[in-house]
Amino acid sequence: MFIFETERLIVREWLDSDRPNFYEMSADKDVMRYFPNTLTKSECDGVVVRLKELQAKNGYCFWSCELKASNAFIGLVGLNKIEDGLPFSPCVEIGWRLSKKYWGHGFATEAAKECLNYGFQTLNLNKIVSFAVKDNVNSIKVMERIGMVNSMNNFEHPKVSIAHLKEHVLYEAHV
Repeated sequence: MFIFETERLIVREWLDSDRPNFYEMSADKDVMRYFPNTLTKSECDGVVVRLKELQAKNGYCFWSCELKASNAFIGLVGLNKIEDGLPFSPCVEIGWRLSKKYWGHGFATEAAKECLNYGFQTLNLNKIVSFAVKDNVNSIKVMERIGMVNSMNNFEHPKVSIAHLKEHVLYEAHV
């Protein structure tokens, strides 16, 4: 199912045909640099199942993102409801992850900007957060380009045990 489109992108629910490209992206050490590890095919399958469940439950998730011109899968972008486990829960976060060959073209910013609009205008959210490892400069730049503001409330992610990946910055956007 179609969620929204931008000038160059289509954001939609997951299809089984997305899986091979999702596996490839999630096994790339550069793409997964700020995550504790790369993902196996089985772990990726589990992620897709959970995302489909979240879509059915909440009406949103981290969706599949593709190029309009070629229908090529380029990554994921979307919203995620966080009930507990983080110092600022409950909340809704915006997130993205793109395959390396699509970096540097403004796709993450383009998709995330429209995703924020979707969250505020369609879902009637009042606040959306985003967080990233403090050294993940590229994701932080995307947050800033889409109008999010640094809350100045860095936190240690409770689910991350690797020391250099533990500290996260927290950005916010409000209606």
